[in-house]
Amino acid sequence: MEYAFAPLLRQASSPPWVVDLGYGASPVTAVELARRMRTVRHDVRLLGLEIDPQRVKDAAWAQDPPGRQFAVGGFEIPMPRGERPLLVRAFNVLRQYDESQVRAAWDQMAARLAPGGAVVEGTCDEIGRLATWVHLRAADPGSTERGAAQAISLSLAWHLQSLADQRITAPSMIAERLPKALIHRNVPGEPIHRVMQAIDQMWERSAPMASYGVQQRFIATAQAMRDTGWPVLGGPKRWRNGEITFAWSAVGPSR
Repeated sequence: MEYAFAPLLRQASSPPWVVDLGYGASPVTAVELARRMRTVRHDVRLLGLEIDPQRVKDAAWAQDPPGRQFAVGGFEIPMPRGERPLLVRAFNVLRQYDESQVRAAWDQMAARLAPGGAVVEGTCDEIGRLATWVHLRAADPGSTERGAAQAISLSLAWHLQSLADQRITAPSMIAERLPKALIHRNVPGEPIHRVMQAIDQMWERSAPMASYGVQQRFIATAQAMRDTGWPVLGGPKRWRNGEITFAWSAVGPSR
C-alpha cells in the first residue's frame, strides 16, 4: 500500500497525517504502517484509532509523539487540533457491518480527509496472503455521485509465493476477502464475479510463464486481463508485487 500512495505522501506540503482506523487488540499493525510510510516520507505522523478505550490504553507502549499517537475514535476520525488526515487505512473494520451501512461509513471517513486525501478501506486474511481494498476520495464539488465519498478503484493483492506453491490454489480465492461492499456480490450477473472468473482463466492461460517464475506468470496474467478489455490501472511495477488494480466503475455493484 505504501507504494500505491507514495506520490500522495511525497506531494504533501506539510508533514502528513496517516490514520490506522481500527488497528485491533494490539497496535502492531499501526507501528508497522508507520514504519513503512516513513520509508516513503520520514516526517509522516500516524494516529491509531480504536473505539475500545482499553485498547488505546494498551497501546501506550507504542506511543512516540509526535510520530505515533493513539486515541479513541471511529469513522468520525477525531484528529489532534482539528487537523485532517491525508491517508486513512480502515482494514477489517467494515466486515462486521451490514452492506447497507458501508456507504455511510465511506462518506463519514471521506468527509474528514485533507484536500487530495484518500481512504483505503479493505480486508486481508490473518497472515497477509490475501488483501483487497477500495480507494476512496472525497467527491469533487458538483459531482453527481451520492454522498461525500467517491470510489476510484479496487485493488487485489496476493502473496505470490503462496500462489506458486498452491497454498492459494487459484487467484479467485481472494473473493473470500473482498471488501464488504463486494463480498456478497460475487454471484452471476455481478461485475466482480466476472473479474474472479476472468482472472482464474488468465492465470491458467499464463501457466507456461511459470518456468520463468511466479512473478513473470503474474505479470502475464495482469497484462492478459488488460488485453482482454478489463480496465487494469498501473503496470508491471505494481504487478510484480502481486497487485492488480481495477477502475471501480467496472467492478462495483451493478445496483
